[in-house]
Amino acid sequence: MSAKRDYYEVLGVSKTASANEIKSQYRKLALKFHPDRNKSSDAQEHFKEISEAYAVLSDTSKRKLYDQHGHAGVDGQYSSEDIFRGAGGNFNDIFNDLFGRRSSGGFDSIFENLFGGGGFGNFGRQRGSDMLHETSVTLEDVLHGKQIELDLQKYVDCPDCNGSGCKPGSSKITCNDCGGQGQVRVSRKMGFSTFVTVQPCRKCQGQGQMFENPCRKCKLGKVKGTKHLSFNLPPGIDNGDYVVQGEGESIPDGENGDLIVRVRVQDHPRFRRDETDIYCDARISMIDASLGTQIQVSTLDGTEKMKIDEGIQPNTILKIKGKGLPKLNSGRRGDQFVRIVVEIPKKLSKQQKNILKEFEES
Repeated sequence: MSAKRDYYEVLGVSKTASANEIKSQYRKLALKFHPDRNKSSDAQEHFKEISEAYAVLSDTSKRKLYDQHGHAGVDGQYSSEDIFRGAGGNFNDIFNDLFGRRSSGGFDSIFENLFGGGGFGNFGRQRGSDMLHETSVTLEDVLHGKQIELDLQKYVDCPDCNGSGCKPGSSKITCNDCGGQGQVRVSRKMGFSTFVTVQPCRKCQGQGQMFENPCRKCKLGKVKGTKHLSFNLPPGIDNGDYVVQGEGESIPDGENGDLIVRVRVQDHPRFRRDETDIYCDARISMIDASLGTQIQVSTLDGTEKMKIDEGIQPNTILKIKGKGLPKLNSGRRGDQFVRIVVEIPKKLSKQQKNILKEFEES
């Protein structure tokens, strides 16, 4: 195992850096190495390293101890859990600012996912995995919205025990090994120092509670099953991932993951989309272009009458206001733009040619 790097070196700050300078530098590095943004193989290790450095240097007492004795002073005085416990509020402020308040960016779930339930202490409930569903929609669906019906294969509450994991008539009891904490401290003496580590309790698997009489069907309260799900994709939806919160995989005594709905908007045979505006072609003869006319133009709502002025030129763009697509979470609609394509006949009879020559000469 390689030796730990100096915390100031890890964050790239001087030993005289202020608390604000340390926080600012950690924000930059967290944004760079956050596992949701950086998929490189070593990003997670970098994120662990900078987070540990920030947990120590952002705490006045821990930083003072580190400045005096280095890693040996901090590691001999604090467990991994203790190092991060004091900095939890600081992490939450940073993650909520950088990534929003969704749980995937928060301190509790970030360290739960990176280090596991016992690695740096049980800061929050464990979270089930996210599930992915891919679907395609038409431009008409983008206009009106679309209802999605799904049968998801996932863990669901056991019907025999209603998800409790206990045999009917019994309940959970507190684990007597960890006293309900879900973790135990293990002390080891090495030379003149005592090292304290925190580990998940083996007896209760880190849960803090145990089943007095487990359900015979499931043992843990969850069984593989099918859940029917119905939800609406709103008007104005575009290509991308949309989250249905809490409808992902579930785990015993934990928080449900999310259902990620990956949407792809199909190409349309007549219309091209540009955000909320749509574009199409309308073909007219050269006679109608010369004399003017009125045509029926297809829209996503049906058809619309459009006046063509005499002498209109090829590729002229006309606008039908308010016949585009809605803006997501807004009633406002874009416009439809119609390009006039003048069709020139490829074959003319002798009489037609003579008429055109007479017209040209006149």
